[in-house]
Amino acid sequence: MSESWAPIPDPLGEALHALRMDSSLYTRSEFTAPWGLELPVLPGHVMLHVVISGRCWLEVAEDEPRQLQPGDLALVPHGEGHRLLSEPGATAGKLFDLPREPVSERYEVLRHGGGGAPTHMICGAVRFDHPTAHHLVKLLPRMIVVDAWGASQMDWIQSTLRFMTDEARELRPGGEAVITRLADVLVIQAIRSWIARDPAAQTGWLGALRDPQIGRALALVHRQPERAWSLASLAVEAAMSRSAFAARFTDLVGEPPGRYIAGFKMQLAHDALREQGARIGDLASRLGYRSEAAFSRAFKRFVGVSPGAVRRKHAAA
Repeated sequence: MSESWAPIPDPLGEALHALRMDSSLYTRSEFTAPWGLELPVLPGHVMLHVVISGRCWLEVAEDEPRQLQPGDLALVPHGEGHRLLSEPGATAGKLFDLPREPVSERYEVLRHGGGGAPTHMICGAVRFDHPTAHHLVKLLPRMIVVDAWGASQMDWIQSTLRFMTDEARELRPGGEAVITRLADVLVIQAIRSWIARDPAAQTGWLGALRDPQIGRALALVHRQPERAWSLASLAVEAAMSRSAFAARFTDLVGEPPGRYIAGFKMQLAHDALREQGARIGDLASRLGYRSEAAFSRAFKRFVGVSPGAVRRKHAAA
């Protein structure tokens, strides 16, 4: 047993901290009835919709359509194509076919519709590239809707939405920067809300983060991916026997410790190669591999292509 063993206070909080947006684009949408907007498939993105005024319907694949009212905050977490409509059955124009007015790199204005009753929204798409964020986002349902005005514990979200509403109504200098930063935070708050209220968030990987011993092991792997973690060393850190630790880890997380560790490292490596063009030798050292060749073999086994191929594709792009 490790003499320094102590539960890590908030492994789930550390996982939420990994929800840092690597890219995002927001649109102030000004609709007039009748109107419809078809959002395309955006792999790897979480899409956000906040109703400022008016009402609309959100349709995501085969799910029941949801009516959104002022103050509602909706997420479509898996980048699925979906539609926003003034009423069920309304004709929807495709997002990229409609004229949009760019305000900054991350913010634009869209005006669309038939001239009737108005609906104003903030819509956006964000991407998370940290492996911990990937694990969390893939557990989310196809649609999350938060009624910020009707939830007494949501004072903070309500205040943020009011602030965003004021900025959206009259875009003052720097207003787009305020809106995009507030929207980034609202995405995280919506996910936190789902974790707090949905029974599905109490099991699996999220449940493992709440477990005092398995949560500690996961947090250590996330904090120190360069260490040569093994079943034995993690069992010591968790103050458990190897067999008990392996069984509980696999039961909660859904895969054995060794595979989880290797997959986590390969996700870190893939993102570093794709987004930063990292040098393969530096990356191998940073992730605790003894040689570049050993790292390359592990990477190809998990990802299916060599790290060099990913890096060359990044350079070409």
